[in-house]
Amino acid sequence: MKSYRFSVIVEKDKDGYYAFAPDLQGCYSQGDSYEEVIENIRDAIRLHIEDLVGSGENLDVSDNVSLTLLDVAV
Repeated sequence: MKSYRFSVIVEKDKDGYYAFAPDLQGCYSQGDSYEEVIENIRDAIRLHIEDLVGSGENLDVSDNVSLTLLDVAV
């Protein structure tokens, strides 16, 4: 079994948590708690990878991730 590492963005709003994997277009999930959304996005990523590999598509994983906070004055 091969392991992959992906960046995942998790956002919280009034309805719960939302997560997506920027390297996997269209791969996202949601959950009522942080733990639930992490479990859900892990499952979504696994299914997404299985689908890509099964259809013979390339799996491109970025090794360069940057996260920063940016102040914007308006």
